Amino acid sequence: MNFPHPLMAPVVELALQAGEAILPFWRTGTAVTTKADDSPVTAADLAAHHLILAGLTALDPSIPVLSEEDANIPRSVRAGWQRWWLVDPLDGTKEFISGSEEFTVNIALIEQGRVVFGVVSMPTNGRFYVGGAGLGAWRGDRGAAPLPIQVREVPPAGAPFTVVASRRHSSPEQERLLAGLSASLGELELANIGSSLKFCLLAEGAADCYPRLAPTSQWDTAAAQGVLEGAGGEVLELSGVPFSYPARESLLNEFFLALPAKAAWREKLLELARS
Repeated sequence: MNFPHPLMAPVVELALQAGEAILPFWRTGTAVTTKADDSPVTAADLAAHHLILAGLTALDPSIPVLSEEDANIPRSVRAGWQRWWLVDPLDGTKEFISGSEEFTVNIALIEQGRVVFGVVSMPTNGRFYVGGAGLGAWRGDRGAAPLPIQVREVPPAGAPFTVVASRRHSSPEQERLLAGLSASLGELELANIGSSLKFCLLAEGAADCYPRLAPTSQWDTAAAQGVLEGAGGEVLELSGVPFSYPARESLLNEFFLALPAKAAWREKLLELARS
């Protein structure tokens, strides 16, 4: 497959290799240590991190890497970056530890704070998603030709409006938003899935909306945002401006809404999110 960006294919391959580095640690009772922010880290996270760091550096040593497992880079340094990689070597560490399959490898190329493209791979089955705004989006399985994917603007006839929500992370604001959506759009179906696969469900037309009014970090969202934007979706701050990744002091994200760019209910969602 000839992807439209020269770095897409090698980064897909790298994400799949990182998945292979993670798998030997899965469901083996691997040791868990806790980082300063109370988030868990395992040998699998670190194995994937080292493989990705080496691979990205070999691809282009001039592009710096910001990884969840090496994020202690001062803002003063990051502020000088024009292009950089934003990486979560193992997104969904809690899912991974629990033995769930819902964890991913996330790699995004960022330019001037905007996602150029992202790759999300699923280590347990070799599936991957890749996409970027203006480039398109694809879902692939190892050994098979990738297929183009796109968002759905309305649910199929007779199907409910499907909202993706996190199993582990909600908030009173998010519950209020869901209640408001239900009041205006009818009964909602909630799709719970771990890690950045939430964006991928939207990108492949299997769900309608992903509101996140609860904490995330930059490396949790950038890669899958690229996939969604390539598939005709968008990610917005609650103010309505496109979601971006400037060199802020904190690497925590603001709240966001992920949705099809041409959704008829876009303004209603923004109004509910602000209320």
